[in-house]
Amino acid sequence: MENDELPADIAAMWRLRETPRRGPKPSLTLDDIVGAAIAIADAEDLAAVSMARVAERLGNSTMALYRHVKSKDELLVIMSDAALERPDPMPEGVDWRTGLTFWADGVLAAIRRHTWYAKVPISGPPAGPNNLAWFDSALGVLKDTGLPEEAKVGVVMGLITYVQGQIRMAFDLAAGYADNPDAFQRFGSTLRRVADPRVYPAVARTVEAGVFDEVGSFEEDNEADFDFGLQLYLDGVAAFIDRVCVKDE
Repeated sequence: MENDELPADIAAMWRLRETPRRGPKPSLTLDDIVGAAIAIADAEDLAAVSMARVAERLGNSTMALYRHVKSKDELLVIMSDAALERPDPMPEGVDWRTGLTFWADGVLAAIRRHTWYAKVPISGPPAGPNNLAWFDSALGVLKDTGLPEEAKVGVVMGLITYVQGQIRMAFDLAAGYADNPDAFQRFGSTLRRVADPRVYPAVARTVEAGVFDEVGSFEEDNEADFDFGLQLYLDGVAAFIDRVCVKDE
């Protein structure tokens, strides 16, 4: 595919789109614009990002930005890829499970540095240079599993779905907890009052077992939930690898 056939946002992320040549040399670069947008989002959240705010931060006119970025939506795509940065090198000699755990923890750490990332809509497959580097890193961990390439992609996409979904839900819950911690701390007693065992027998059994009575640190609980779900997913991957590889022998 020729460069001019690439979608505009992908061409911009890969710095394959030429800027207009007429007139004086631009004083701005795409990296300047993306860096300013990330700084605004880090300081004030994603809703504060606009072409006008970015231009103001850079001391330029809004129209100057459009030489490099076609729209705010395109800017969001580019800045989200840039914020993710490149993954840390995979430790030498790790097995696939350790490697994917290292990878998932790395994604979590990267997004925690830019919490607004979780609010950017996911509009397509990973196509920017940084997203693609993370995708490549996870695929590389599965190199010696014996899985066919299509299955490796399926495993990684499933992991991305879990990690992204867990992170986005955790950030939403954290905002809710900050607004009303009492609702979380009294969840067990609330369920005791409303969950009739005749209507919600499974929920009532968990309440009776005291599952929701011990309220620990919200952050620690989130960490534990993330790791628990991750290991469950990887248990499934392990069973899948065993099944596929035995079948192919």
